[in-house]
Amino acid sequence: MPTLDDVSRIASGLPGSEERLTTGGLAWFVRRKPYAWEVHPWPSVPEDMRAIIATETVVGVKVADEMEKAALLEGWPDVFLPRTTHWSEPKVAFRLAAIDPQLLVELVTEGWRVQAPKYLRRELDERRGVPPTLSAP
Repeated sequence: MPTLDDVSRIASGLPGSEERLTTGGLAWFVRRKPYAWEVHPWPSVPEDMRAIIATETVVGVKVADEMEKAALLEGWPDVFLPRTTHWSEPKVAFRLAAIDPQLLVELVTEGWRVQAPKYLRRELDERRGVPPTLSAP
């Protein structure tokens, strides 16, 4: 069962990643932009979702677009919360205890990739041995 320590470990391996303790819990940033965070049951979160967030560890991550968000919600309805807040879309929130560890790695890394500047994305790709392409974002 993944924990916030696992999220921290994944994030620490991403270039330029920074972990901070915020009023809502732990959050991970790249170049001052959040890409993953511990979800807090704020009043702006719908009441049914607040009940889940108050009893479980829930993590939010940035996603590339609404299509990716919809695919995650449809593919794993027991893992992803259908909604949290409408701010800073697109993003998804998931039950940390229910997430597959490999999917957690992918989500945190892709959240970072959405927010990271091109030179940091290139650095990660080089570390992983991914050949450069002309169309790399």
